Amino acid sequence: MIKYIDELNIAEKRLFIRVDFNVPADEDGNITDDTRIRAALPTIRYALGQRSKVILASHRGRPKGKPNPKYSLKPVGERLAQLLEDVDVLMPEDCVGDAVKKLSQDMLPGQVMLLENLRFHSGETENSEAFSKQLAALAEVYVDDAFGAVHRAHASTVGMVEFMKEKGAGFLIRKEIAALSAGGAHPGAPPCPLPAEGAATARP
Repeated sequence: MIKYIDELNIAEKRLFIRVDFNVPADEDGNITDDTRIRAALPTIRYALGQRSKVILASHRGRPKGKPNPKYSLKPVGERLAQLLEDVDVLMPEDCVGDAVKKLSQDMLPGQVMLLENLRFHSGETENSEAFSKQLAALAEVYVDDAFGAVHRAHASTVGMVEFMKEKGAGFLIRKEIAALSAGGAHPGAPPCPLPAEGAATARP
């Protein structure tokens, strides 16, 4: 049975939220459609209300396992900071590594950090165990709210979940599942199961 974020103990804990910020941008890097960012706001705001140390992670585009400025999440972080209004968004240069781990450990309750594009590392799409462990080391609780990526067997959607003791799903996934049920759909189990209980600085 899937646990949702409001059923988890996330108060003042380091909370890793897998979001889907794979948004389009123009040639100058300006976000042209922020629908996916807005869709994640209810889950993010709930976490902030619980004074969680919110660590957001997403892919963007297909950079083929290496850094590519075209697919950086920095413009996304800037837009997110605008939408959150009074919350700064910390944006490290990478998504794993000693510097990122230290940043996660130094975060204060109510802070938000957006990791750099997960796909800048081949370990993400390869579902590498080593990369999964690096991501899992950043947080105490895992929440998946990336409905558009939940079917992918990647490190941030499947691999790291095995190494998290407490895990669940966000409000967007709950909303989408409810919509499918209301529509009479009967989908089979997704290739990448949602995490179930007992299952494996930008300024506005």
